[in-house]
Amino acid sequence: MIAMAIVFEKGTETAEKLIYFYACLTYYIQQESKKGGDCMTDSQKILELAKQNNAVLTTAMVVHAGFSRGSLQHLVKKGDLERSGRGVYILPEAWDDEFVNLQTRYKRGIYALETALFLCDLADRTPLKFQMFFPATYNLSNPKKDGILAKGAKEPFYSLGSTELTSPAGNPVKAYSAERTLCDILKTRNHVDVQVVVEAFKRYVLRKDKNIPLFSNYAGALHVEEKLRPYLEVLL
Repeated sequence: MIAMAIVFEKGTETAEKLIYFYACLTYYIQQESKKGGDCMTDSQKILELAKQNNAVLTTAMVVHAGFSRGSLQHLVKKGDLERSGRGVYILPEAWDDEFVNLQTRYKRGIYALETALFLCDLADRTPLKFQMFFPATYNLSNPKKDGILAKGAKEPFYSLGSTELTSPAGNPVKAYSAERTLCDILKTRNHVDVQVVVEAFKRYVLRKDKNIPLFSNYAGALHVEEKLRPYLEVLL
């Protein structure tokens, strides 16, 4: 029988400690109740889930799979997992993925502009600051406090060209497509250096998966047709 004793000093019993206590208690009860059942313990199943997800876990994933939050805290305490960010956990040997961390924290954020260029392999330089677009009504105070260059966008522009790309660590993240991003960087108000723009267009026209009709549609929707035309005339 697994035994657990948590002793609180008099006068220091906080809500946070109580939450941790009950989460751990729930976890141990679950473990005990499954004795003699599956050959894999909950801990082993959670670690296997992490391995199947490129060494990254989120609290939402674990809860959705039917495990308690306390199981994550237990694995962190044992050293089998590391807390990478709020709600994000990684295996000790994994590369900490800030792209995933930020998007887990700000689920409505979509990587845009030079961050999206990097994810689309249209730029080599890792952005000094992450850039994200949010719905127009989203409160941008917290993302900005975390150093994100955040902007609000109305529909249909917020959703236009949103897709799933792969972070440098190999994890899926939401970002704008190459065609949408190239349209965005042509806008003067986004302040993207002209050398970055030229290099991105050069790379795009060499891609086998380029989609010029889609590119033209996005340019029309985002009102950058006139700015786009010279680049395509020179490069195509």
